[in-house]
Amino acid sequence: MMKAGVVHARGDIRYEEIEEPVPSAGQVLIKVKYTGICGSDVPRVNGDACHYFPNVLGHEFSGVVEEIGEGVESLKPGDRVAGVPLVPCMQCEDCQKGNYSLCKHYSFIGSREFGSFAEYVAVPERNAVKFEDSVSFEQGALFEPATVALHGLMRVPYEGGKTVAVLGGGTIGMFVAQWARIFGAREIAVFDIADERLKLGRRLGATAGINTLEDGFLKKAMAVTCGRGYDYVFETAGNTVTMKLAFALAANKANVCFVGTPTKELCFSVEEWENLNRREFNLTGSWMSYSAPFPGKEWELTAHYFRTGDLKFDESFVFQKIPLSRIADAFEMYKPPGAVKGKILIDSEA
Repeated sequence: MMKAGVVHARGDIRYEEIEEPVPSAGQVLIKVKYTGICGSDVPRVNGDACHYFPNVLGHEFSGVVEEIGEGVESLKPGDRVAGVPLVPCMQCEDCQKGNYSLCKHYSFIGSREFGSFAEYVAVPERNAVKFEDSVSFEQGALFEPATVALHGLMRVPYEGGKTVAVLGGGTIGMFVAQWARIFGAREIAVFDIADERLKLGRRLGATAGINTLEDGFLKKAMAVTCGRGYDYVFETAGNTVTMKLAFALAANKANVCFVGTPTKELCFSVEEWENLNRREFNLTGSWMSYSAPFPGKEWELTAHYFRTGDLKFDESFVFQKIPLSRIADAFEMYKPPGAVKGKILIDSEA
C-alpha cells in the first residue's frame, strides 16, 4: 500500500492509502519526489473537470526509478527522472506523423489514469526522462512546463537575432523568455502587471520589462523595436487582454503564437483583426510539448540546458512546498483568486 491524494468529488481530495502500482512489462515504477500543481489540476479538484472518481491527479513530477518491468533497457533503479504525462496511442494518423499532442486516442498520466500525487507512480519506459545529478528534483518537476514553453518556439519558424515579446510573466512565460535567449533573440520584452515578475524576467535574460498597467506602456513597448513591432509574439497567459495585445505588438510578417489557454470567450474588433491582414503576420497555437521521436527534442533539450545552467531555475518559481499529507490544504489556497503566486510543489516524501 502507499499514500496518495485521491479526488473523490468536487472539492473532496483526501490523503489516504491505496494500492501501490506494480510495473508491468515495459513500465518503470517511480518513487515520486515532487509534483507541481498545474493550473489544469485546480478545476479538476475545485471544479467539475475531473474525468472520473476516485482519481489521482498530478502530471508535473520528478522522482527516482524504484523498479523496472520486463524488457526495460534505457533505465535502471536509482535513475533520477522527470515524468512525461502524455501516453499517445502511436497508431492514429497524427501519431504516425509524429504529432503526438494531437493524438485522437491518447491517455494522460494524472488525469485519465492515476498520476503522481502519490508516493509511487508506474509509467511506460518512454514516459520517464533521465536527468543528471546536477539537476535538482525541483527542476525535474518543472520539465513539463519548460517543454511546453519550448514547443511554442517550435511552432513558429524561429530564428535568432530578432525581437521577441512574451505576454505573461508566469512560469511558462519565464521559460519562453529563456528559450528565446538561449536560441539567440536580440531583444526580449516580458509583459506583465506585476513589477516583481518583470524584475525576474530581467534576471533570467529579458532585455526589457513592460508593465501593462502603466500609462503609455504600448509606446514604451514599441520603442524597444524602434517602432516596427516584434518579430515573434508569444502569448502565455490565456488572458483576453494579452491575446488582443498580441495583435497590436506584431510586426509586419511577424509570427504570433498563442501558448496560453483561454478561459473566457474572446472577440476581436474589425480594427484589431485587420492588423493580421495588413501586417500579414502568421497566427498559430501551441498544444502540449511533444515531437518525434517521442517524447521529442523539447524534453531532450530541457534536460540538456538545465544541466548546463543555461536554462535557469529561480527560487521564486516555487510559491510553496507542501507535504502530500496536506494536499487538500494546497488546493484550498487556490480558492481566493490570485492568492497563489508561483508553483506549488507537493512533496511526496515529506
